[in-house]
Parts: sequence; C-alpha cells; structure tokens
Amino acid sequence: MTSGFTEKLGEGAHGTVFKGKLSSEILVAVKVLNNTPGEGKEFITEVEIMGKIHHINVVRLLGFCADGIHRALVYNLFSNGSLQSFIFPPDNKDHFMGWEKLHQISLGIAKGIEYLHEGCSHPILHFDINPHNVLLDDTFTPKISDFGLAKLCSKNLSVVSMTAARGTMGYMAPEVLSRNFGNVSLKSDIYSYGMLLLEMVGGRKNVDSSSTENFHILYPEWIHNLLEGDIHINIEEGGDVRIAKKLAIVGLWCIQWQPMNRPSIKTVIQMLETIDYNKLTFPP
Repeated sequence: MTSGFTEKLGEGAHGTVFKGKLSSEILVAVKVLNNTPGEGKEFITEVEIMGKIHHINVVRLLGFCADGIHRALVYNLFSNGSLQSFIFPPDNKDHFMGWEKLHQISLGIAKGIEYLHEGCSHPILHFDINPHNVLLDDTFTPKISDFGLAKLCSKNLSVVSMTAARGTMGYMAPEVLSRNFGNVSLKSDIYSYGMLLLEMVGGRKNVDSSSTENFHILYPEWIHNLLEGDIHINIEEGGDVRIAKKLAIVGLWCIQWQPMNRPSIKTVIQMLETIDYNKLTFPP
C-alpha cells in the first residue's frame, strides 16, 4: 500500500506520514506512529476518537493497523498538504492565498472545533490545534487532524483533569502549562486557535521555536501595527484590511490569559461571520 514507505509526506511529534494507495486506487496518507513510550496509548486514543466523529472540517479515519509494536493510521490524502506550508512559505508574496480564502479557512477550522466541542456525544478537547495539524483538500477546505493528544470529556464537567502538559509550544494555553493560570477546559483549544489565527494574519510564527531561551508567550508586535493603521502585512485592497483586522481582533479575544475571558467557539464563529468588523469590540 505504501510502496515500501518510500514517499514520505511529513513528520510530526508522534510519527511519520507516508503516501500510499489502496487497491481501489484511492490515494491515502499513512501515519506510522513512533515506537516510543506512550505512543500505544495515543494510538488507542486516536482510533477511539476518530471512530466517533464525522464532519467536513475534521479528517476521516479510513482504517488502522496494529502488529505488535508497529502501529499505523490510514487517512484520506489531501492534495494541498497542511496549512503550515501556505502561511509560512519561503516567499510569502508568491504563495499568499488571499484574505477571502484565509477567512474561509479560519471559519472552517472554527466550525470543526465547534463540532468537536459541541457536536459529539462527548465533548472532545483536541489539545494540539496548530497549522501543521490543519490539512487542506483540493478546494482548500480545512480538515483538523492528529488526535493523538485529544481527550474525550464528560458532558457534566467543565474542567478537564490531566497529569502533564500536552500540545505544541507556542499554541498551548497558559493553564495547560501550569494550573496556576486556571483550569484546563475546552477554552484551552480556543487559545490554540487564537494563536493560529494570529499567525494566519501575520504570515509568521508568534514564537521562535529555535530559541534556546526559556519558552515564553509573545504578544506579536505586528498586531498593533495592523490595528493602528501602520500595516506591515500583505494588504492589497480595502476589503482585505477589514478581513485582516477582523481575524486579528478575534485572535486577540481567543488568547486572553484567563480562560473565562475567552469566547466559546460558537461566539468565535459569530464574530467571524460578522460583516462589519467595526461592530467587534477589542478585548480589555
């Protein structure tokens, strides 16, 4: 199915993805999980969760394989790869997809999160919303992927218990890193989404992952330039300015330090669907 695992598509924290083909000639992505402690549990988690969900903005699990220590997950192959390659390209000007498309993608991701939080039999906390884990099909419809760190939540509990931080640095909510900042909840995904939104607007990473200094969350300076009119991002028309500012304002609400001050995903969608961004208030 994978031609000897020769066509590597990418590599993440939990495994390597290869291109494959089913007997029906359908192209697929095969994620082979790393053989490290804890990956077996993540494999079971991903299979369990993916078997319960079906939404246009969430990847669909086609199958899985477990043979001893070797484990693999099979998904549809999406021709445009991950969102990461479009918002952090080598030449941002030549690869820029346009603000209308970015707005559609941001809305699609939000609707995928809404389904995970409110549309399943049990709420699902993803824990790892970031550009690498958002795949794009041939029409640039976003698909949330990689549920190895996700957690099924109780409908009756607003707080999620966990023993260790999980996620990707730069997207993890403060309370995921330390309980001193509040309780882990569905609002932790909102924070990750907000950081993703700001990177989509700025076309740059909010944190320097290569830095040897202790990790700290950056408040991107370019946001002030955008909201105060001194714009240093790819803006071509007046309508583009409105979309960029709307995404930036929503992103700022989502990355509020205290979880209780962040909007629900349903409110996020309402804000994104607001035609006049001037009706959106700035966070305190």
